[in-house]
Amino acid sequence: MNSMNRRSVLLAGLSVAGAGAFAACSGSGSTPALISPSGPAVAAADKKRTKSGRAHELTLTAAQAKVDLGAGLTAGTWAFSGQAPGKELRVSAGDTLAATLSNQLPNRAATSIHWHGIALRNDMDGAPPATQTAVRAGRNFTYRFTVDAPGTYFFHPHVGVQLDRGLHAPLIVEDPKEPLSYDEEWVVVLDDWLDGVTGTPDDVFAELKQGMGGMHMGEASGSSSSSSGHDMGHMGGMDMDGGTGATSSSPSPSSGAGMSTKFMLMGARSPLLGGDAGDVKYPHHLINGRVPADPEVFRTKPGKRIRLRLINAGGDTAYRVALGGHRLTLTHTDGFPIRHQQVDAVLIGMGERYDALVTLGDGVFPLVALAEGKNATGLALVRTGSGSAPKPTTRPKELDGTIITASQLRAGDDVRLPSKPTDQVHRIELTGGMMTYNWAINGKRFDMNNPTASPITVEQGQRVRLNFVNTTTMWHPMHLHGHTYQLGTGGPRKDTAIVLPRKTLSVFFDADNPGQWMLHCHNAYHGEAGMMALVAYQS
Repeated sequence: MNSMNRRSVLLAGLSVAGAGAFAACSGSGSTPALISPSGPAVAAADKKRTKSGRAHELTLTAAQAKVDLGAGLTAGTWAFSGQAPGKELRVSAGDTLAATLSNQLPNRAATSIHWHGIALRNDMDGAPPATQTAVRAGRNFTYRFTVDAPGTYFFHPHVGVQLDRGLHAPLIVEDPKEPLSYDEEWVVVLDDWLDGVTGTPDDVFAELKQGMGGMHMGEASGSSSSSSGHDMGHMGGMDMDGGTGATSSSPSPSSGAGMSTKFMLMGARSPLLGGDAGDVKYPHHLINGRVPADPEVFRTKPGKRIRLRLINAGGDTAYRVALGGHRLTLTHTDGFPIRHQQVDAVLIGMGERYDALVTLGDGVFPLVALAEGKNATGLALVRTGSGSAPKPTTRPKELDGTIITASQLRAGDDVRLPSKPTDQVHRIELTGGMMTYNWAINGKRFDMNNPTASPITVEQGQRVRLNFVNTTTMWHPMHLHGHTYQLGTGGPRKDTAIVLPRKTLSVFFDADNPGQWMLHCHNAYHGEAGMMALVAYQS
């Protein structure tokens, strides 16, 4: 079925969507007038932000780097100022950030910085081609904006698959009226790593783009499967690596006519993620840039209350995180408070962040990030006393205890969206699959050459509902720039949320930050393949 006609039929049934939503998504051919990323409406909204009067000026140099992963391992990558993850950036709510990106990348590579999760002014969002032209090699660009919401954030490029290199760093926005009581903080960055070890993210994407159609696995897929995007997933969990296992990082034999599987992962399965867990083989899973054989050690005293700030900066991996011998009290997700929830472990998709409080015991304890469905882990240690370090492969029992996902959480009372009628409803159908690697939104790949071709339009002041309808066999962490949405009527406020395969997730947000904003899957390879759309304010 023609995807545009199919969408029109679906939208016609959404009577609550209103005329504006229908015009935006039905493919009627008329493009509404949109608010410019640097227009007067954006400037007016920015003036309303509470400002502290303090400013932070810095330069972030993106360049080639040789980074130390620990245990004698080094990797050639791209990084900010020579380290991965980059140096933590810490400001207070209301401060102005003036960060100059100096692009010193090789091979004339253009880049940008996206300030993930920050509801900033639109023209500083760092999302080419929607809000700016990518910064060319040898050039500088200064991002200047007010950071008005406290929380745990990070920043990374928004060009190609550069997200899966070393170009990312934490951004911590402190609350001048911090309600939590704790003794110390530990910022924990999770990352799946292959750059400069088995290849580059560009190599990975080149292989993935071939899809699985070249494997000639009999007639299992069927013609209707490949056209609808409901393909074989990862061949029903079959291990296509010649028996080497899902975590093998070595090149494996071709499984079909010219089809290399050096990077494509087969057989990664997770009930928590609804089946298929990921596309890419990673030789290493890092915590704060270190491999498990040589982990970072957080040293403090027993009895201290610690605030963990967990950030998943990975490209293709969800992590199940637990601290051996302890339960965590979750307090925030994606920067926003939740009703406190005690857990043994938490599942974190790419782009998501969680804050947790924990009172530490006496000894040495493993903080483990299980690469969900991939049979591998990242490791860091907490040392408060004597004792030997656990093995790099340790898996504390908490990983199999009470595991919390975002859908089980509730928003904090002070950040829950007030009850209000919904003005617009948009169906955001997640489509595509591995057969032809045709990931898209509403059956249409995002056009980088014409970003405003098929916008999802909203109007300032509206309450908007997005129905993420995942028609694929893969989970997708869906990220909306410039806003936080609420899961359901009382769930947590987030900017990135996991949408499970064959499931629908409904989220709500208030259109209070005018401009043109990206909405996309935060799997680096799905997004680059086309699972992106533009949420744009009508003028």
